[in-house]
Amino acid sequence: MRLPVTAQSDEITHPKRLGYSYRRHLGERFIETLLFLMAFVSVAITIAIVAMLVKESFVFFEHVPLWEFLTDTQWTPLFDDAHYGILPLISGTLVSSAVALLVAIPLGTITAIYLSEFAPFAAREVAKPFLELLGGVPTVVYGYFALLFVTPLLQKIFPELPGFSLLSAGLVMGIMIIPYVSSMAEDSMRAVPMHLREGSYAMGATRFQTALRVVMPGAFSGIAAAYILGISRAVGETMVVAIAAGMQPNLTWNPMEPAATITAYIVQVSLGDLPHGSIGYQTIFAAGLTLLLLTLTFNIIGHVLRKRYREVY
Repeated sequence: MRLPVTAQSDEITHPKRLGYSYRRHLGERFIETLLFLMAFVSVAITIAIVAMLVKESFVFFEHVPLWEFLTDTQWTPLFDDAHYGILPLISGTLVSSAVALLVAIPLGTITAIYLSEFAPFAAREVAKPFLELLGGVPTVVYGYFALLFVTPLLQKIFPELPGFSLLSAGLVMGIMIIPYVSSMAEDSMRAVPMHLREGSYAMGATRFQTALRVVMPGAFSGIAAAYILGISRAVGETMVVAIAAGMQPNLTWNPMEPAATITAYIVQVSLGDLPHGSIGYQTIFAAGLTLLLLTLTFNIIGHVLRKRYREVY
């Protein structure tokens, strides 16, 4: 006697259903493989960049002692009397980044607090695209803005300010970094659950007190990540400092003086006619490795802060 076939078993064993299930399985496997390859390519490119920097820097340090590289106060690798001290480039990088962060972190944080806690919906929808547009302006435009507008403006306030200065470059870099800081910090603040705000309001706190004492501590890990992103962006900036800060290595901690940064020096040498394999050419890899280690240090600090103070809701 033939047994009846249920609708469920018919769906499973039907040839069309089997073919659809097989194609769907192949499609999912293809997408998984494609995503894995994309992730693998990203990791492989990072490893290749680090390997190239280390390899070329090793050739450089065969001619220049590491101690001289870290302690010499002069950086003149392109002159006959060559000196290979990285300190002038590091000081220029840190000073310009510090000026930029003194602008970007306060303004970016205030903007994030306003957008997250005080701005009406319509104002937020208008302000966010403008901030993103500000972050999309080419950096070379910021560089000429610093050189041709900000520097003359600062010279009216400080007549002794030279035509190139770390102050002018740092201020414009800070304006450029504000969207990065404010956007990530605002996203972190909006991720704080509403019931924490409501509890604060129930205890009699104002919106401003709630923003400072409840929302910001609750979003600290994300805000710290925004600050670290801003630091990394400032340290790695190239065109603004190359145009507005001058390209003369100068060991100084005074932002009103001209100086060169690591990225500006790399641009300067890369556009020159140094022969491949020469000691002057190898300096860009040593400088690049130093910049990589600086950025890596800031990223590690940010990762530690996020792991330590992250709030899970």
